[in-house]
Parts: sequence; C-alpha cells; structure tokens
Amino acid sequence: MVPASLSTKSCIWRGIQQRCPNCGRGQLFRSYLKPVAQCAACGAALGHIRADDFPPWMTILLVGHLLIPLVLAANFLDISTPVQLAFWLPLALALTLLLLPRCKGAAIGLMWSLDLVPKSGLSKTRD
Repeated sequence: MVPASLSTKSCIWRGIQQRCPNCGRGQLFRSYLKPVAQCAACGAALGHIRADDFPPWMTILLVGHLLIPLVLAANFLDISTPVQLAFWLPLALALTLLLLPRCKGAAIGLMWSLDLVPKSGLSKTRD
C-alpha cells in the first residue's frame, strides 16, 4: 500500500535517483537493471514490479531528442560522416547506458505511486 503522504513526483524523483520510491533511503537496484526483492531500509516489496518496455522506450525518446538536433547541426556544418560516426555512436551508447536505469527507476516510482503494482508476486494466468 502506498502511503497517502507520498506524491507521484517524489516517487518518480526517488526512482530517478535509484532509491526506494517508498522511503528514499534504500537502493532500488541490486545490479544494473535488476530491482531488489525488498527495500533494505523500509521493507517495501519491489522485486515484483515489472516496468517492461516503458524504460527502453523512454530512454530512446530522450536520447533521440538530445542527439538528433546536434546531429542535424553537425550535418549543416558539413562535418564528414566518419568523424560524426566516431563521435555520435559512442555518445549515443554512453547516454543510453546512463539513462536506462534512471528511466527504469522513474517507471517503477510512477507505478509505485499510482499503486499499479500487482498485489502478489505471481503473474496472472489464463484459464
């Protein structure tokens, strides 16, 4: 259950910081993108929250909106293609790797604040 005192904005911000959306003290991930089973500080169950495709979608959207105007400006300045590839590809990779866990944390924080998490760790099956 989500405490009434938590705002959606604070839960998302805590997720971006890769902290527990409930208390803001415990770590959200035990590895790069794997959520902890439960918060070490407050005991909130976090391991069953599935953000699925939303974090990669949000990451692609952000990286694209950051880089495309710069790529177009570099094209306008007539910078050669090999030089651009040598610069833009590593930058795109670095931004993606930097933003993906933060986007996943934001998605988990949003789901936590809106109480969109399953009531149990088991997924529903069709009969």
